[in-house]
Amino acid sequence: MSAECSSYLNADKVLVSGFSCPQMSGDARAVYCCGFQDVKYCCDDPHSFFPYEHSYMWWLSVGALVGLSIAAVVLFAFIITVCVLCYLFISTKPHSKLDTGLSLQMAGKISC
Repeated sequence: MSAECSSYLNADKVLVSGFSCPQMSGDARAVYCCGFQDVKYCCDDPHSFFPYEHSYMWWLSVGALVGLSIAAVVLFAFIITVCVLCYLFISTKPHSKLDTGLSLQMAGKISC
């Protein structure tokens, strides 16, 4: 079983001539032509989309975790700051009772 990869223009607009899979210098299991319009390669899985190893994904994951950690710390600091400011606002407010001008009386008694 073999496949033909047609010629294509790569990202630098250079014409890459067509080739057949598997290539002589490549893996014998890579019998499919995979890739996109600007990069084609032989692969062993017809549903493969990228010719790269997935080790670069680890660094993206580490970067995402660092970014999320920083965002979580900033959010936590913001929430703590808001809580402290609310507490200070409430605790420094004067606790004077409003005078309604009416005095309370027991029901049924008349004061003179």
